[in-house]
Amino acid sequence: MIEIANILIVVFLLIGAFLSLVAAFGVIRLPDVYTRNHAASKSATLGVMCILIGALLYFYFIDGYFNPRIVLGIVFIFLTSPVAGHLIGRAAYNSGVKLWDQSVRDDYKEVSEKKKKLAEKVSR
Repeated sequence: MIEIANILIVVFLLIGAFLSLVAAFGVIRLPDVYTRNHAASKSATLGVMCILIGALLYFYFIDGYFNPRIVLGIVFIFLTSPVAGHLIGRAAYNSGVKLWDQSVRDDYKEVSEKKKKLAEKVSR
């Protein structure tokens, strides 16, 4: 049983390290704020969660101790990181940061224009 636990721990740690590395390359190499934000919020979240799951399994199987703080950390990262990424992306869009030149679609453009028209009607 302990060998299976060791294999699971190593697999989770390696997957977490790989996803964190992918997130770092994404932040460095991707062309605009929105795609960089996507790489940072999605890949980094999954990478940190896999590393924390590996740590949780280590403490549980090797040390025989269930650490609820790691579970709270996993839940906290799972809830806050995607929300923060979304809010950063929306703030960048609302402040006028341009999309990449080769972007195909702007899904938020129509919604943004409707909000601006509504704000103009309300202010009159």
